[in-house]
Amino acid sequence: MTPIALVIASLLAVTLGYAGMCAAAPFGPCRKCRGWGFELKTDRKGQLKRGKNCRRCKATGRRIRIGRWIFNRAQRLYRDGTR
Repeated sequence: MTPIALVIASLLAVTLGYAGMCAAAPFGPCRKCRGWGFELKTDRKGQLKRGKNCRRCKATGRRIRIGRWIFNRAQRLYRDGTR
């Protein structure tokens, strides 16, 4: 196999893998709170305690994946265009 064909095959495999992941699990953990839904603080003794709710994910701990967001936007555009 030529190197270009190998690169194209690997990119296709990565793309199909990401599309499958977006279809199976459309939500991933929030990047700011790492899926906890709140910020972790330490008190004066150094013990962890719960902080404020995460504003980015609204305390759910989940965010929509970029691929799923693009898919939802394309579906909405197609649906609105064919009415």
